[in-house]
Order: sequence, then C-alpha cells, then structure tokens
Amino acid sequence: MADKSIALNRFGLGARPGEDPGADPRAWLDQQLTHYAPAPAALANQPASGTLVAQFVDYRERLAQLKKAAGTPAAPAAVAPPAMPARPAGAMAPMVAQPPVVQPADDPTEAFRKQFNQQSRDLYNGAVTARALAAIQSPAPFAERLVHFWANHFAVSGDKMEVTNLAGAFEFEAIRPHVMGSFRDMLFAVERHPAMLLFLDQAVSVGPNSPLAVRAGNRPNVRRSLGLNENLAREIMELHTLGVRSGYSQADVTEFARAMTGWTVAGFGRGPVAKLTGATGRPGDFVFAEAMHEPGTRTILGRQWTVPGEAQAAAVLDYLATHPATAKHIATKLARHFAGDDPPPKLVARLEATFVKTGGDLPSVYRTLIASPECWAPGTVKFKSPWEWSISAMRAVGTQQLQPNAVPGLMYQLGQPVWKPGSPAGWDDVTGAWAAPDAVLRRVEAAERIAQRTRDLIDPRARAAEMFPEALSPATAQAIARAESNSQGVALLLVAPEFLRR
Repeated sequence: MADKSIALNRFGLGARPGEDPGADPRAWLDQQLTHYAPAPAALANQPASGTLVAQFVDYRERLAQLKKAAGTPAAPAAVAPPAMPARPAGAMAPMVAQPPVVQPADDPTEAFRKQFNQQSRDLYNGAVTARALAAIQSPAPFAERLVHFWANHFAVSGDKMEVTNLAGAFEFEAIRPHVMGSFRDMLFAVERHPAMLLFLDQAVSVGPNSPLAVRAGNRPNVRRSLGLNENLAREIMELHTLGVRSGYSQADVTEFARAMTGWTVAGFGRGPVAKLTGATGRPGDFVFAEAMHEPGTRTILGRQWTVPGEAQAAAVLDYLATHPATAKHIATKLARHFAGDDPPPKLVARLEATFVKTGGDLPSVYRTLIASPECWAPGTVKFKSPWEWSISAMRAVGTQQLQPNAVPGLMYQLGQPVWKPGSPAGWDDVTGAWAAPDAVLRRVEAAERIAQRTRDLIDPRARAAEMFPEALSPATAQAIARAESNSQGVALLLVAPEFLRR
C-alpha cells in the first residue's frame, strides 16, 4: 500500500471526495495534531453531563413519588451494588443484564418509565449521530481516529441505565479535550467524570472505617447499604494504566480502592446516606465526600501514601500515569492499532521510550508513530472494526447528513453498538473479533443499502482510485469496472479487500 493510501486509510478514517494528503503524507498527518478541533460543530448542541445527570435525578425522584402515591415501595436509597468478583488478570468482566421488572398494565409509573426510556434513546441516538458526523466531516481524520482509540481504551457502557445518557458526554468532555495533551490530564478527567464513577460503582464506595460507616453503625438500614467497591480501582490498574501481569496484586487493588473512597458524584445520594455524606453540589459534579473516605496510610505497589483525603488517590493516580508499566501498556495498544494485531517489538519499545521521556505527552507519542517505519508497512495490516468500516464508507460516498437513527441502527446490525462494549476492556482490536463470515455478510448487505442511496452520484472507478492512490489492486479495479451499474460498483468498492482492511 502506497504512503498516501496508508495515511488516508490506516492512520485516517478513509478518504473523502477530493481529499489528498499531498506529496508528504507524514507532514499531512503531523499537521492534523495542531489542527484538531476538540469541539467541532457537529457536537455543538450536545447537552453537558451536568444537565443529563440533573435530568436523571429528577426522573428518579419523580418515579419515587409516583411509586409512593401508588403504594409501591420505593427503591432503597444509595445502595452500593456488590463488588465485581475478583477475576484472573486480563479476563473480561461481562455486563450482566438485570431481569426486567414486570409491571401491571395500569401501573401509573409505567408510562413515566417508558417516556424517560424514549428520551434516553433519543439522547443516545443524537450523541452517536453527532459523533459520526464529527468523524465524517473532519479534515483531521487521524486526530479523530485517536479520539475513538482513547474512548475505547477508557471504555464505559451505556447499557447501564445511569450511563446511557452520559456515554456521549463522557467522550466529548473527558476524552476529546485531552487527546492532544498529556496522558495524565486525560486520566484524571476520565476517572473524575460522572460516567466512569457511576459505571464502575465508585460513586457509592464507602470505606469500612470511614466516618460515614462509623456513624451508621447503629443504623442497620443505612449500614447495609455501605461497602467498599473495588471496580474502578481494579480497572484503572488493569486496563487504564499498568496493564495485566505488570506486578500489582489484589492487595494493591484493595488498598487503592480504599484510597479512592470519597470520590463520588453530586446529586446521586438520597435519604439518610446522602445526609450523612454531606456530598453536596450541582448534579453531576465530581465531589470528594470526606465522610466516605477510609482514613489511614495506604501501601500500594510497595510505596506508602500518607497524604490524607482526596489527595491520597490523586497521588496514586499521578504515580500510575507515568509508571513504566503504563508506558509499555499504552505503547503496545497503540502499536497494535496502527501496525498490526501482533505489535512489532521495536515499535513498542520506541513508543514506550517516548512516553517515558516526555512524561506521557501524547502528541510526542503520536509523532513517534508517524515516524516509525513499522506503521508504513506495505499491504493491509488491520481488519476494520464495524465502526471504522461504517465511517470510512460514509466518507467514501461523501455523506454530509445523517438520519437520526441511521448510525445507531447500523452499528447494532454490525455488532458494535457505540459506547456499549461487553466489558470495561472495550471492544477488541484484533481481526478475529470482526472477520467472521456472518459479520462480513452483514457488511455486504449494508454496502448494498449505502450504494443504493448514492445511485448515479458517484463514479466508483474514479472514487476507488482516489481512495487508494497507487494501491488499488488490479482485481478490485477490474471488478468495479465490470459492474453493471454505478450502484453495484459502489457496493463492490465498499466490500473490496482494500476497503475491509487498512
């Protein structure tokens, strides 16, 4: 694959009509790092997380009132879910759906639930559509690819009710502003965002010897709802920073979880627990509730952390952000994404060295990617995920507008619903996850639908040459040339080997 084609497809998101990297594709990629738009026009009307949390809190309070009026017991206040069981390093933590509660047909709460669920679907669909438009319209597709990479690295799932409306805001607020900054700043923004705190149950994690637990000792109804939750601490170490088999122990996870107690979200506490925590603020704000924090010195990764309160977990996060194991973990994932399912060791070492040298300065790491010969290997080294394929297809046909439910529906059909991975590890980034025959067949069907909408607006032969400059295979060129119609030619282009891979 020629350098222009690699820049457009492996680094970028596929060429738009008329897009040309120029004589120096590496310089074109480098320029995108300074021309990236953290808040593109496509996202301008997306609601902030504070607004979304306030809506959810209002819904929950109104639902409780309706239940009370109907004589239905209200849900217990701020009950901490049980901690995810410890699992072997690297194993997936499945998202277990709760069985639906069957309501009588005339239950006055049912219509209210349905109304809110529809509003949630509309908000989710709107955020997915905005994300797709930002990617389709972007003149900096390499930078947009990096947004998607980091959003998958720090994955949350909208399958959890509290997170459904927040998943888009999480990417727009915690990921996008920091893609061209430092890994440390992104890490802090991610771990303090309400979507992450709610997704991994950190918002209700209470130290067993915290002031809240002590005060609640004589109040069994409150005490039962308190407990330490290790979910976020575990995923920070295993997925977000150090990586599996990097030397940390279960004791380190537990101690880190104790350090993080008190990191919570304003607006989600109710009843006696809320009164005892004193965690006040605008709904959705990150707050530190001293009453929930486990006092004392923590020993994590062989170090003692004596600072008290909120600063204790912050100090640990600072340490993890630039830890050598974190550098290796991030370098390996980036190398896998840009140079193949089996990351080239020399590339990993080069990225790791840049990360360590710069303290996690992300543009420096990206420039190392651009300069590395392993990323410019000829041929196609990665099979596109459904999201990558869909965005590149829409860019290929010059899509400018999207119907409200089009992209969410397509991504469900192709098996990668946006912001709904099956575990906190995010979506797999290897060929085996996406190249099954039935999955490819679904892409063929989607390609035919996309092609039908383009009809005679595109010359597929010219478009193919533009998308894969000096890299279009004779077999693909011939198949497109022999197509019976422009529509069939476009469909053949969208499922050509060059297009399915990058």
